[in-house]
Amino acid sequence: LRRVEASLPDSLSLSPDERYLVCRIVRAEGDPEIARSVRFSPGAVERGVAALQTGAQVITDVRMVEVGISKALLSSRRVSTRCAIATPEVAARAQKDGTTRSVAAMRELAPYMDGAVVAVGNAPTALLAVLDLVNEGLVAPALVIGMPVGFVACAESKEELLRSSVPHICIEEYRGGSSAAAATVNTLLSLTKEADTP
Repeated sequence: LRRVEASLPDSLSLSPDERYLVCRIVRAEGDPEIARSVRFSPGAVERGVAALQTGAQVITDVRMVEVGISKALLSSRRVSTRCAIATPEVAARAQKDGTTRSVAAMRELAPYMDGAVVAVGNAPTALLAVLDLVNEGLVAPALVIGMPVGFVACAESKEELLRSSVPHICIEEYRGGSSAAAATVNTLLSLTKEADTP
């Protein structure tokens, strides 16, 4: 990661763990400029690490995020993942509610969100659905990783996350994606593993 760290803008004011996480995102994306867009709520990294330390589940919006998370790290921490986007229940719920599968998947996974790390790397509507659940008092995730990518509602969904009281790690505006979200989870897992080392 030395070359990646050397590519970071000098103006970044980050803790060592935040800097390490940003380096991992930059390496995953191949884009040093993305470092300027990564935002952390106070204590976000510590909250994510603490949650995973106690075996909190990781909930993802799409399979691409889920498969990008290191199976070795998940196994070593006894952490499991959940993704419902491709299930028949979600397809039926989306049709019944007249909404997208991304929204239906987040609603379907609401019973598992308390204390979980929720990683959104694809659909801004999934991120908005999570925030709606939080605002309705139905869920209380330990951390939300908000990194959907694209132009339609993407920047707006992240702005809503940044304005919220939900602990978060976010990439502002249009950048992000499944690889960035997975890299963030992998970094938190690796920090958790290190925290266990005597």
